[in-house]
Amino acid sequence: MEISTDKQTETVVATDEKLSLKEKISYGFGDFGNGFMFDLGQLYLLKFFTDVAGIPAAAAGGIFLVSKLFAAVVDPIVGTSIDYRKRIGPKGKFRPYLLYGSIVLAILTVLTFISPNLSPTGKLIYAYASYMIWGLGYSFVNIPYGSLGAAMTQNAVERTSLASFRQAGSLGALFVTSIVVIPLIVRFDNPVIAYPVVMGLMSMLGVLFFYICYRNCKERIIVKDQKYKEEKVTIKAISRTFFTNKPLLTLILMTVFTISAYNLKSAMLVYFAQYNLGNAELMASMNFIIIGSSFVGVLMLPKLVKMFGKKKTAILGLGVSVVADIINFTMPSNVFLFTILASIAFIGISIPNGVTWAFVSDAIDYGEWSTGERKEGTVYSLFNFSRKLAQSLSGFLSGIGLSIVGYVPNVAQKAGTLLGIKAILLLYPAVALSLAMLVLGYLYRLTDKKHAEMVADLNSRS
Repeated sequence: MEISTDKQTETVVATDEKLSLKEKISYGFGDFGNGFMFDLGQLYLLKFFTDVAGIPAAAAGGIFLVSKLFAAVVDPIVGTSIDYRKRIGPKGKFRPYLLYGSIVLAILTVLTFISPNLSPTGKLIYAYASYMIWGLGYSFVNIPYGSLGAAMTQNAVERTSLASFRQAGSLGALFVTSIVVIPLIVRFDNPVIAYPVVMGLMSMLGVLFFYICYRNCKERIIVKDQKYKEEKVTIKAISRTFFTNKPLLTLILMTVFTISAYNLKSAMLVYFAQYNLGNAELMASMNFIIIGSSFVGVLMLPKLVKMFGKKKTAILGLGVSVVADIINFTMPSNVFLFTILASIAFIGISIPNGVTWAFVSDAIDYGEWSTGERKEGTVYSLFNFSRKLAQSLSGFLSGIGLSIVGYVPNVAQKAGTLLGIKAILLLYPAVALSLAMLVLGYLYRLTDKKHAEMVADLNSRS
């Protein structure tokens, strides 16, 4: 299979070939590297804003809301611009972004964790600007990476396998950053210095693993003799892709609930460990078990999908997480009991989060089947739009929630505040994931059988 480098045409062949284990692992390393920059913001940036930069919790929540909404608007523009590139070099359509974009993203990640010696207003402006620019840089790395999976194979089993390796990479990065960052930071006398130094180290690792993904993954763009149209990146073009893809619309709605729940858990756990359990460093040992246990869900994913199909498997995982979170809220704040139930919930949520990547690849195929145009970057960026909406929602709710329950940084919290922190951590995710189950159960119609028929029809057209 070859990709021509002439000005207007890419010549490729639809494929369902199986992938090597090396390539699958390398693909997973992409999300492993991604997490070493993305997870830092989700886990620690709110804490950095409130406790180091001195930004009030409600204002910090506003930073997440505005910055993520900005990134959500930017994503479809970035994705469509990638799809409409006229020249595709020998390195492929998506892989060059992983190589060069990850270096820029690493630098931007460190800049978000700097607290300049400015007035309160100046610090707020800097926080907004640095995080919004980071979001733009992230789009130019994450969208090509997410699109890459759909360009590697159409084989349903291989796609599920890729989704498993990607989820394993994501969890692996979350596992490492959750365990090592706080213990490293507390070794410094000054957190103003500690945060950028530690985040710089994490970001360097992220670049390394993105390079492994770039080096070992192969693009098999599943189009044949598709000519690029002289079409501008317009709202009309993006909207056409959005509204004609029903599976994508369903995934977007579901993801607003699942990712907001997932990210809110990540952001609030450090507060729960420090104040409800009395020791911020407990977060490391708790996450060692919680996130470590969630690899069970990833290992089970291919077998569960084979037994039940992607849709039922995702619903099963969501249900497990909801039940575990509700029980956990009703139990006393004991570190051992909390960790056991939180581990069960994380095993549950890791399953639909893993299946989702296969869902997105299927939605890309659906878009080509229904319109005749294959737009991996546009479809994935529209899906990423929902993730950014969810991330803005989780950051905003975390900040506003802390303000409502009376949180005051670095002091003993009142009983009502402790209960409020626990409720934000456990009850919102339970409600959000319940809604995600309803959306997926009643609105998602692209079954595995329907997808197989669709792929066969696409192949017959070539």
